[in-house]
Amino acid sequence: MTGDAKPPFEIRAAQMREAAAICEVLRRSIVELCVRDHQNDPARLAEWLANKTPENVANWIADPESCMFVAAGGDTVLAVGCILSSGKIALNYVSPDGRFQGISRAMLRTLEQTARELGHHRVTLTSTFTAHDFYLAAGYADDGTQTPDETGDWPLMHKELA
Repeated sequence: MTGDAKPPFEIRAAQMREAAAICEVLRRSIVELCVRDHQNDPARLAEWLANKTPENVANWIADPESCMFVAAGGDTVLAVGCILSSGKIALNYVSPDGRFQGISRAMLRTLEQTARELGHHRVTLTSTFTAHDFYLAAGYADDGTQTPDETGDWPLMHKELA
């Protein structure tokens, strides 16, 4: 890439007008990329998707306790990430159209940098089984699994930030 070449995507703060597009990325990522987690079980999939609505996404963007970002290629939202003021990564989803372009790693770096800026030395997240190896490769460690009252039995993870 030359100095004048534009990167294929940019990561920036999510905008309210993007709520529907963000919702679409979340839903497509879950349905198309996380089959290992939901195993095409209609009940599990419905439970996971239930709160993935444009209205809820708009509320998440507006929430002062969260920092939501998108990776965009032009006007197309390719990924979404969100970190809470507590230091928990709440969302890190990529569209099937954005896979294998370095977007997920770039989003994770943005979320971790935001955690540092918020004064955190440690971040936590709940991983899907689909993304577990991705997080391990990025320096995250396992902390057990979610409590039974939460959806699924996905791995809880953390990373100490430098």
